Amino acid sequence: MNRNVKGLVVLLALSLLAMPLFAGGKQEVNNDESDTIHIALTAPLSGDYAEYGTNFQRSVEMGIEFINKAGGVLGKDLVLSVGDSKGDPKESATLAQKWTSDPTIVAEIGDFTSTCCMASQPIYDQSEMVQLSPTASHSDFAPGSDWSFGIVGTQAGEGPFMADFAYNGLGLRTIAVININNDWGIDTQKYFSEAFEKLGGVIIATESYFDGEKDFTAILTKMKATKPDALFMAAMYNDGALISKQRVKLGWDVVVVGPSSLYSEQLLTLGGDAVEGLYTNVSFFTEDPAEDVQFYVTEFESRYGVKPNFHAALAFDAINILAAAIEKAGTTDRTAIKEALAKTTDFKALTGSITFTPVGDAVKQYTKVWITDGKFKVYND
Repeated sequence: MNRNVKGLVVLLALSLLAMPLFAGGKQEVNNDESDTIHIALTAPLSGDYAEYGTNFQRSVEMGIEFINKAGGVLGKDLVLSVGDSKGDPKESATLAQKWTSDPTIVAEIGDFTSTCCMASQPIYDQSEMVQLSPTASHSDFAPGSDWSFGIVGTQAGEGPFMADFAYNGLGLRTIAVININNDWGIDTQKYFSEAFEKLGGVIIATESYFDGEKDFTAILTKMKATKPDALFMAAMYNDGALISKQRVKLGWDVVVVGPSSLYSEQLLTLGGDAVEGLYTNVSFFTEDPAEDVQFYVTEFESRYGVKPNFHAALAFDAINILAAAIEKAGTTDRTAIKEALAKTTDFKALTGSITFTPVGDAVKQYTKVWITDGKFKVYND
């Protein structure tokens, strides 16, 4: 084993030790007699969110490679099955049916969007298979099933953080909000707006758009007329870049803030000068000097030629936290895995220490960042 792989293994081992011991569980699907352990990954490998899904796959595969080189889980190699949800809730549900009907698959990682996760959730719940999403942040996702877990944190936590950043950190008092009209976008708009107004700010306008929309000119013109201090974008990087370019084309010079969904190198590539000065937050930052973060970033970039984004790091954490749960469960029984995962406390992860709440959410710490000189940098008040 080379030194770098050994470093990742040490981190995994420390996380395993931090988890309380659990064994047992309802024995319905158990693959303990097999010499491999099968995990499923659901991700948008095509469509508007393909960059996120591709980085999901890269990080999970990289994590599995490290784990297997270190001796695997329960002395067995992890094997990954990958499905493309295309960012479509119906596709995600179809894949959920495929994974849960396969007796060799013991747990699933994914999907990317809250909407896809919530669409497939009843299938995992009924079939009693762990559904571990790296990125679903809707406040109703994890509480919706004992079998669902989210590690990114929820908009109930991120929304108030960004509201405080906007009001107290940036001195903003009036904000116009644009959000994608899906479960995540509505939840993000709600928690940010409520928290901002509670602080004394005013949400001067709220407009939503549908997935796949490309022309935001009418919405932006309407919002510009309200003369807000800032624009809050509850959007992914692709929409955020397009909205920003059309805003600049309209001659609307305004402060822009948004959630961690905007933290992506692709936002910089697609948005260019139009996203300069944008404020957001992360729980993982590629410039973090921590040894484990820098190893991951360097390894990822050397393999794929790009830096990992926040969501890629979350996927890496997901496979490691799932592997740790299976190891602690001492079995591949689905119920035992779920119970071990639920008992996770103080798991040392790239995106911060993870402890699951009683409903399966993770409480996260957020770092303020902004785009300056064409790069994401930590924002210091």
